[in-house]
Amino acid sequence: MTIRVLLADDQTLVREAFAMLVESAPDMAVVGQAATGRQAVELTRSARADLVVMDIRMPDLDGIEATRLIAADEDLAGVRVLVLTTYDTDENIVDALRAGASGFLVKDTRPAELLDAIRTVAAGESLLSPGPTARLIERFLRSPSAPAAGGPECLSEREREVLTLVARGLNNTEIARALGLSPLTAKTHVSRIMGKLAARDRAQLVIVAYESGMVTPGSI
Repeated sequence: MTIRVLLADDQTLVREAFAMLVESAPDMAVVGQAATGRQAVELTRSARADLVVMDIRMPDLDGIEATRLIAADEDLAGVRVLVLTTYDTDENIVDALRAGASGFLVKDTRPAELLDAIRTVAAGESLLSPGPTARLIERFLRSPSAPAAGGPECLSEREREVLTLVARGLNNTEIARALGLSPLTAKTHVSRIMGKLAARDRAQLVIVAYESGMVTPGSI
């Protein structure tokens, strides 16, 4: 299947460069380009995009709000958002993940990594690099606006173990190996945890794990 990609960035040269790269992949097609967050939301609907590569800082409506609108739209339930960040300056990437983004990329990522990231997120997985994620969330939790931590009390002890490993960046096969489970059982646990915590995907599970204190920055 061809992955229908929408590119949202206020810099024309950046969009065009990404478009050329995406179009070079045989399993992808660019179905639209947006210069503002509002355009991104509108084009996601009209172009029937599967995935949006979303910049954070855009005029009219920023990428975080655009992501929140896309994630909240029932008609766009299957659309995934991959957020772009400069990392060193964009602290609000955490807000983007909480808004419904399935992962993030640094803008200077290598071309092959961008294509792999699009495939990963389009397949329904989250894209989180454990090291950078830990450092990013650490800064977020230290800020005055950080929400009070609340533990996921509704989870069983086994589910808490699984959630901790998800937050450390392990996939289902690695979780199964670490806990002596089958991959299918590990996948079932992850799905149940997402349901109990009303999480859109694994990216939001990472946020829950850090905010609740189950995983602490520096422990990865």
